[in-house]
Amino acid sequence: MTDTAFRQDPHKVRDRREKNLEVAIGREVRAFRHQQDMTVAELSEKTGLSMGMLSKIENGNISPSLNTLQVLAGALSVPLTAFFRRFEERREAVHVKNGEAVEIHRAGTRAGHQYNLLGHIGSNSSGVVVEPYLITLSETSDVFPTFQHDGIELLYMLEGEVRYRHGDRLYDLAPGDSFFFDADAPHGPEELTRLPARFLSIIAYPQSS
Repeated sequence: MTDTAFRQDPHKVRDRREKNLEVAIGREVRAFRHQQDMTVAELSEKTGLSMGMLSKIENGNISPSLNTLQVLAGALSVPLTAFFRRFEERREAVHVKNGEAVEIHRAGTRAGHQYNLLGHIGSNSSGVVVEPYLITLSETSDVFPTFQHDGIELLYMLEGEVRYRHGDRLYDLAPGDSFFFDADAPHGPEELTRLPARFLSIIAYPQSS
């Protein structure tokens, strides 16, 4: 198969970008209208645009003219550029190939406890930081640490069995089980029932934390 088979049609790329822009503008128009507790009918009366036209704009079905956007900006008391702010924001993504996850040391890490960070995006528009880990426990230990931190955490068991503590309760986790909890309570593996044990740990917390 030649490289040309993978090349994107520039016209299709441009069409997708234009469609994404229309959707982004529509979302902003709707968001500003909601912020002002304004109905579509009220915005229609204020701008002179039909309700059908406003509905198409908010749903990203049409590309509004510059004049239309100026009218909407005036009616909603926002600068014209406000309609484009999310479209122009940089969107980050992290792709980690098999075997290339970064091994890190967290509090309580010891021999036989391996933590691989699967990706990290720092500052973003959501206001939330998410840290996904692949954790492998391959050796028994007499003492297990408990963790406490801001946010919430999701565990998904892939292999092995673990008795997991959260606060004053214990949960038996087996492959296919998930465990979603408030991470501010003391938590951690209490007993490794069947080794090796592997599970995904996804932690989410506010950026300010």
